[in-house]
Amino acid sequence: MNVRYDDKGKFFTSIITKDEVPSIIQTLVTRIQGKMHVRIDERVKDELNRNEQFLAITDAIVFNLQGKKIYDAKFMLVNRDHVVWVVPDEENTQTAEESEGEA
Repeated sequence: MNVRYDDKGKFFTSIITKDEVPSIIQTLVTRIQGKMHVRIDERVKDELNRNEQFLAITDAIVFNLQGKKIYDAKFMLVNRDHVVWVVPDEENTQTAEESEGEA
């Protein structure tokens, strides 16, 4: 790992540290419940506004438009162009068992 320091002692690395934010992501044809990865000290909105094409999601559960669970993934990338809305909410993010079958 490459580490460099500025004259004030702040260090910089090539590794980007991110927080996991439990979220629900609605696409045109699916709803995804999982953990979106957002840079430390930034907002979900900041992550959505980046120039990178894909959002990293872990512990993802994918539901169809009728609310039926269709897929589980430990890691997935979601194309930003397909995102309709995102709800980042730790308190109201349900577990897979609670939300299965809900629309």
